[in-house]
Amino acid sequence: MNRTVIFNSPFLLGFERLEQLLERTAKSGDGYPPYNIEQAGEDKLRITLAVAGFSREDLQVTVEDRQLLIRGKQSEGEDRNFLHRGIAARQFQRAFVLAEGIEVTAASLEHGLLSIDLERPKSNTIVRTIEIQAGRPALRRSEP
Repeated sequence: MNRTVIFNSPFLLGFERLEQLLERTAKSGDGYPPYNIEQAGEDKLRITLAVAGFSREDLQVTVEDRQLLIRGKQSEGEDRNFLHRGIAARQFQRAFVLAEGIEVTAASLEHGLLSIDLERPKSNTIVRTIEIQAGRPALRRSEP
């Protein structure tokens, strides 16, 4: 597996899961549906997806393993006979990686636009002093 250059730094320890999330997210998008991300307040974001033709029942918004997943699948009307079909009823999946602590607060559908509101908690700076001991510390081994 080729590692992304940014995660190849020896100073970034323990970010392997984030790297996997980013790789999975990059593979999930084909550009449909189009979306906007906007700053909706100091600690708030809004993602808006253009999902014309989808009803609330056709859409699913979930958070799985720090990833916001939006899925859409339209049900086909069997009683319809199209002479021309220019509006595709296609399914999609769009994924966004969420930073630690980001919460999805609401989702709404209006005029063919699905809006998802996110809130970022205020960060607290934590300073912890580590005591320096004499001698070499013993390595802890995990028990199988």
